Amino acid sequence: MDGRVWIFDLDNTLHNATAHVFPHINRSMTAYLQAHLQLDEAAANALRMDYWRRYGATLTGLMRHHGTDPHHFLWHTHQFPDLPNMVLREVRLRHVLKKLPGRKIVFSNGPQRYARAVLELMRIDDLFDDVLGIEQSDFRPKPELAGFRAVLRKHRLNPLRCVMVEDSAENLRAAKRLGMRTVWVSAGSRTPAYVDVKIRNVMELPRRLGCIR
Repeated sequence: MDGRVWIFDLDNTLHNATAHVFPHINRSMTAYLQAHLQLDEAAANALRMDYWRRYGATLTGLMRHHGTDPHHFLWHTHQFPDLPNMVLREVRLRHVLKKLPGRKIVFSNGPQRYARAVLELMRIDDLFDDVLGIEQSDFRPKPELAGFRAVLRKHRLNPLRCVMVEDSAENLRAAKRLGMRTVWVSAGSRTPAYVDVKIRNVMELPRRLGCIR
């Protein structure tokens, strides 16, 4: 059996979250900040973005600066009454993932229940050994090394045998620092030194296996 472990990000890596999911989450987070920090919409949106840029997740800023209960925040900001119509499914993805040798894990900065729901709608949930949300990384989101290390400890993984597949360059920079191989899902033209392979979408992965050793 191949000793590699594929660690996949979820949003904008395994599915397109930009079209419907991210706008919904952004609106929900802004509304949460308005309600719980007594901010108007413009100020709440600006603070949401500021914390996301500074920490990799709005939740981290809220926990550090406002003592926000992470479970309360995640529950209220990840309600999706129409999720089946928001997830854009690529029907060939299941076939592509099955062609990748080795174990597969999802590691998302979102809550676990959301990640599991998306994977189930995409009909690929059974292909992963585990689905890890921000709760399983001790609320230390990517690109924090502590979050990566929590995931590695949980499954007793050797980072040198792991391949991180991500749309975030910053998250890949952290993965590379730990010794992982890195695959950047990006349509951009540049390729940073810490990126081993760049692909436009995950459908290209089987064709690039030879470049990921």
